[in-house]
Amino acid sequence: MIVRLRNILFALVFWTGSVPIVLFAPVGALFGRRVLRVYVRGWVKYHVWCARIFLGITVRVEGPKPTGQVLYVAKHQSMFDAIIAPDLFQAPVIVLKRELADIPVWGWAAKRYGAIAVDREASGVALRRMLREAAAARTAGRSVLIFPEGTRVAAGEQPPLRPGFAGLYRSLNLPMVSIANDSGRLWPRKGLKLPGVVTFRYGEPVPPGLPRDEAEAQAHAGINVLDTAAD
Repeated sequence: MIVRLRNILFALVFWTGSVPIVLFAPVGALFGRRVLRVYVRGWVKYHVWCARIFLGITVRVEGPKPTGQVLYVAKHQSMFDAIIAPDLFQAPVIVLKRELADIPVWGWAAKRYGAIAVDREASGVALRRMLREAAAARTAGRSVLIFPEGTRVAAGEQPPLRPGFAGLYRSLNLPMVSIANDSGRLWPRKGLKLPGVVTFRYGEPVPPGLPRDEAEAQAHAGINVLDTAAD
C-alpha cells in the first residue's frame, strides 16, 4: 500500500511539474543550445529529486569518470536511466528512437539539444544520417551516447547489439566507455517502482580502432557487467 501511494505521488508531482518545463523549453532554446542544455539538466535533476523524495530511489556511480570526448555505450533498462543521461554523462548527444523526436514540443527541444533520431528499422539511409550527425557532434566537441541494444530491456536480459553501434564506433574514432546500470530492478516497464539504489558503473575506456567483433564483445560485456555480477 505504501509503495503504491509513493508511486501515485511521484506521478502527480513529476508529470505535473514536467508539463510547464517541457512547454517552456522553446523559450530556453531561444538563448542558444548551451542554455538549453542547462535547462535540460535542470529537468533531469528535478526528476532525480522526485524519484528520491517520493519513490526512495537514489543513485550510486562507480568506476572512473571519463575526461574528454568519448563514445558512451549504455544499458537501457528503464525511463530512469534514459532521463538521467544528459546530467550524469555531461550533456552528450544522445542517439534515440525517432518516435521520441516526433513528440510535439519535447521532440523539437530534444533535436535542439542535440539528439540524433534514428528509425527502428536501421535502414542504410538511417544509419548514414546517424553517422553524419554524430560526426557533426564530434566536430562540435561533444561526446555521443548510444544504447547499443536498440531498445529498453528488462533486468537480466542481454540481447545482441544492433548494427548501428559498430558503424558509430568505427566512424567516430573515439574511446568507447561502457555504462552498466541496474535501474530495471527498481523501475520495471510494468508494475510499481520500488525504493532502493540504482547503480551506474563506468567501464574502463576502450581505444578506438579495434576489430568489430572485439569492440562489440567489449561493449556487450561492459554494459551487462552488473547483470553478470548478479547471476
